[in-house]
Amino acid sequence: MIAIAAVTAAAITYQIASLIAAWRHLRAPASTGNYTPAISVLKPVRGLDPNFYEAIRSHAAQDYPAFEILFGTADESDPALSSIRRLAADHPGVPMRVIVSSTPAPNQKAGILCDLAGAARHPVYAVSDSDVRVPKDWLRSIVAPLANNRTGVVTCLYRPVARTAAGIWEALGVATDFAPSILVARWIGVQEFGLGSTLVFRGADLERAGGFPAIAGYLADDYQLSKRICSLGFETVLSPTVVETSLGEGGWGGVWKHQVRWARTIRVSRGGGYVGLPVTHAGVWVLASAIAGLWPLAAVLLLLRIASGALTGIGVLGSRIVKRWFLAAPLWDLWAFAIWVAGLLGTTVEWRGRKLELSREGRIKNVD
Repeated sequence: MIAIAAVTAAAITYQIASLIAAWRHLRAPASTGNYTPAISVLKPVRGLDPNFYEAIRSHAAQDYPAFEILFGTADESDPALSSIRRLAADHPGVPMRVIVSSTPAPNQKAGILCDLAGAARHPVYAVSDSDVRVPKDWLRSIVAPLANNRTGVVTCLYRPVARTAAGIWEALGVATDFAPSILVARWIGVQEFGLGSTLVFRGADLERAGGFPAIAGYLADDYQLSKRICSLGFETVLSPTVVETSLGEGGWGGVWKHQVRWARTIRVSRGGGYVGLPVTHAGVWVLASAIAGLWPLAAVLLLLRIASGALTGIGVLGSRIVKRWFLAAPLWDLWAFAIWVAGLLGTTVEWRGRKLELSREGRIKNVD
C-alpha cells in the first residue's frame, strides 16, 4: 500500500506539471517579426495517406514570399504522384518538383530526404510528414524563431483526426497522453526532441550535424535530427502553431502495432527514461489506489488526469475528438500501460509494411 501511495503521489505531481506546462504554452507569445528567408519544403511520400491531397494543398497555399516544395519518392509509380501532378496544375505559381530517390538507406524516408536536400535551392528546410495539413501562416510562424541565432530547430504539436473507432481512440491518446508529455519535457528543459509533423532548421546547421546520411540508419529520424543539431549548442523551440494529421483507416490491430512501434522506438532512443513512463499512466494508479482503499488519492488523481487531458487536447490542440471524449482519457492509460509492457519485450517493429529490427541505440539492424 505504501508503494502504491508513493507512485500515485508521483503520478499526481506529473499531472500537475502537465497542467502547468499546458498553461504556460497557451500563454506563451507567438513568434513575430519580418524574418522570412527562402524555404525549401521537403516532403517524402510513400503511398496515399488519408486526406493526402488536402494536406499537400495546404502547403501550396502558404502566405509566404519565397518557398518551393520538393516531393520525394523511391517509386516512380507511387500512387501519390497523381495527386502531386494535380496540385501542380492547380497551383502553377508555386515552384514544386518531384525527386525520385536513388539513395539506399535502412530508413527509406531518410534516404529520400538525402536526395531532397541535395536538390533544395534555399537555405532553410522545412520537413513534414506526408499526411500533415498546415494552416496558411505555417511557414511564417515556424521560421520566425530562427531569427534568434540560438535556435536550431523549430517543431510543432499536431492534432490527430480520425473517422474509425480505432482511429478516434488513438487520437485521444495522442492528444491527452503524448502531447502533454512533450509540453512537460519542454518545460523542464529537455531540448533533444523533434516531431515529424514539423521540423524547420537551417541547411548549414544540418550539414554541420552530419546531414541526413547521419540519421539514415535510425528509425526515429525526427528525434535524431533534432538531437544532433542541438548537440552543436542550439535550442529547440516548440511553436504555438498546431498542425493536423489524419490517422489511418486501419483497425485495432493497426493501432496496437503503431503504438508498440512508438514505444519500442522511445525505449531504444531514450534508454533509462522509458522505465519511468508508467508514472504518466494515471488511470492505472487511479485503479490501483482505489483497490488499495486510498480513495482520496484516487479521486484527486482522476480529476487531475481529466483536467490535464482536457486542457492540452482542447485548449492547446483544439481537438474535437478530445472535446467529446476527454472523460475517457484515464481509460487510455490502461491501454498505454499494456503498450509500455509490450515495448519492453522485443526489438522488432512494423513500419509501412516492413519489419525492422532495432539495435539498443535505435539503429535499424535488419529489414524484412
